[in-house]
Amino acid sequence: MQTRRTLVTLALGALIGGAAWGQEPIEIIVPAGAGSAPDIIARIVGDELSTRLKRPVVVNNRPGAGGIIAVMAAKSASNPDTLLLAQAAVVTVTPLTYRAAKYDLETDMEPVLSVADTPMMFVANAEHGPKTLADALAAARKDPGAVALTTTSRGSIPHLTAELLVQTTGAPFNIVPTATTGQGIQTVVGGEAAMTVNGVAPLLPLVKSGRLKGLAVTSAKVLPGLEGYPLAKDIVPGLQATGWFMLFAKKGTPSARVQQINQIVNTALQSPAVVEKLAKTANYPLGGSPADARAFLKQEKALWSGIVKNTDIHPE
Repeated sequence: MQTRRTLVTLALGALIGGAAWGQEPIEIIVPAGAGSAPDIIARIVGDELSTRLKRPVVVNNRPGAGGIIAVMAAKSASNPDTLLLAQAAVVTVTPLTYRAAKYDLETDMEPVLSVADTPMMFVANAEHGPKTLADALAAARKDPGAVALTTTSRGSIPHLTAELLVQTTGAPFNIVPTATTGQGIQTVVGGEAAMTVNGVAPLLPLVKSGRLKGLAVTSAKVLPGLEGYPLAKDIVPGLQATGWFMLFAKKGTPSARVQQINQIVNTALQSPAVVEKLAKTANYPLGGSPADARAFLKQEKALWSGIVKNTDIHPE
């Protein structure tokens, strides 16, 4: 079962003495640009691997095409010590929404572990928007299509979280995907739309300043720093979604190597310093075994494939 900050009991000395590594630096490919959350998390992982294994680690940013460029680069890399640090949408949604995405990371690579995640947050205009998520549902049902709910671009985790709300409740919100995160948020700050949903990182400062009102958070439990906000699943059963980051090794990587990487990163996720670094990007440590990662991946693929099939999203 997926757990947070899984306790690791194996000694690192024994782990580091495991499978022999090649001569090339360890490469972590990231489907996002420098300074992004995936990049920051990959560098945290890379620093820990470099320290524990005493080997150089290089982070290779390969943004674009919904993550396809990075995934294909990782799959075809000649360096056997190539890893992929990919976000949820790249792993589960891109294969459903891009015809060129000829991959299934559950079988095409080796899931190592879930590293971290961040919940989505529903927010409203502080003055004129609904005061609670229940109020928003009531307003949408009273006047179908009148309550605008903006999100980031079509097929993103925020967009699909909005669709999850609609498909779970039947409430006829007017979902409006926008070109950028900032645009979707600004429509609500400016009063053009009643609500938006996105990751907590861009929303929380505006909520704390009083420009937006936090309605609900989509995590499984109350998380540090989010204690004052209701859990969406307590209002709408099943309304739970996060943007997560998973580490993959190349297909055929020896199980001893996969386990070695897994244990090193698991240990790092228990470090207060690493937890603090993740918190700066509004992410929370996960962890667990490779088997946990596979089970979680199956669960997430089933969730988002079901939402996409019931949404007017066609492969590009």
